[in-house]
Amino acid sequence: MSVLVFTESEEGRFKKTAYEVVSYARGIADMMNTTVTALTINADETTSLGAYGADKVVHIKNDKLAKFTANAYASALTQAAQKEGSKVIVLSSSANAKYLAPILAVDLNAGYASNVVALPESESPFTVKRTAFTNKAFNHTEIKTDVKVIGLSKNSFGLKEVQKDASEENFEPSLDDSHFNIEVQSVDKVKDKVTIADAEIVVSGGRGLKGPENWGMIEEMADILGAATACSKPVSDMGWRPHSEHVGQTGKPVASNLYIAIGISGAIQHLAGINASKTKVVINTDPEAPFFKAADYGIVGDAFEVVPKLNEKLKEFKASNS
Repeated sequence: MSVLVFTESEEGRFKKTAYEVVSYARGIADMMNTTVTALTINADETTSLGAYGADKVVHIKNDKLAKFTANAYASALTQAAQKEGSKVIVLSSSANAKYLAPILAVDLNAGYASNVVALPESESPFTVKRTAFTNKAFNHTEIKTDVKVIGLSKNSFGLKEVQKDASEENFEPSLDDSHFNIEVQSVDKVKDKVTIADAEIVVSGGRGLKGPENWGMIEEMADILGAATACSKPVSDMGWRPHSEHVGQTGKPVASNLYIAIGISGAIQHLAGINASKTKVVINTDPEAPFFKAADYGIVGDAFEVVPKLNEKLKEFKASNS
C-alpha cells in the first residue's frame, strides 16, 4: 500500500518539482506508516530520489512516451498504482499534471484534490488544505474515496532531505494505439534560459517599459539573479515579448519565491496569476498602482533610473559574496 508519486522529468533530467512531490509523499507515508514508491518515465538518473524519501523507484522506459500525452501517461500511472496497491497518488500542479490527474482519477475511481499546500490535516477523514479563489483563500477538502489523487502546489512544501537507499525496478505498462490518439507534432522550448515553471525568481516587465528595445535591463537583472523573464498580457499581445512569457490568470501561473514586477500596474487578472509567489516586489512610477496593495516591497520611481542602479548593486553584492 505504498504512496505512489509521479516524478516529472524533461530530457531525462528531473524537474525541481519531482523532488518536492517525493518530499511531500514521504510526509504522507510517515503519517500512514507505509512506504514511498517513485514512478519515473524515461528518466536518466534516478538515485537522487532516495535522498528525498523514496523507498523504491519504478522505471518506465518507452520511446512512445518521449513526448507527454495525457491518456498514455494516465494509463501507465494507473497500472503502476494498481501494481503497488497504492491508495494515495501524488503529482505536481504542473500544466501536464493538471491534464493527467483528472484522467487518472477517473481510471482509479479516485477523488482528486488540486493545488494542495500542506500535508493532510487528518488521515481519517482524509482532509487536505488547498488554495481557492486564485490563491486569495484556502479551503479544507475531505476526500472520501478509497483511492486519493493529490496535486501539490509548487513551492508550497519545499524540499526535505531524508536519506533512503531506494530499491529500483523496471516496469512495462500495457499500452496500445488507443492511448496515443493525440499526436504531438512539435514542442517549442526556451533555450539557455530558466523557465517560468521552474524558476525560483521571476523578473517581469509591463507596458511601463515603453517598448521591446528596453528589455535589456530586464534580461540583465534576470541573468544576475538566475531568474526567468516574464511579462504582462498587454506586452505579449503587442508582440514585444513571446506569449510563452505571459504570466497571469490567462497566461502562466507563477509560484516563485520572488516575483519582481517592473512597469506593471497590477490588473486583477495579472495579480490572480502571481498571488502564489512568496515575496512580491513592484517598481512603478504611479504610487496608486494596484500592484502596490499586493506587493511586499515597493519602489515608486522611474524604471529607467531605478533598474540600472539596482542591477549595479546586485552585481556588487554578488561579486562580494561569491
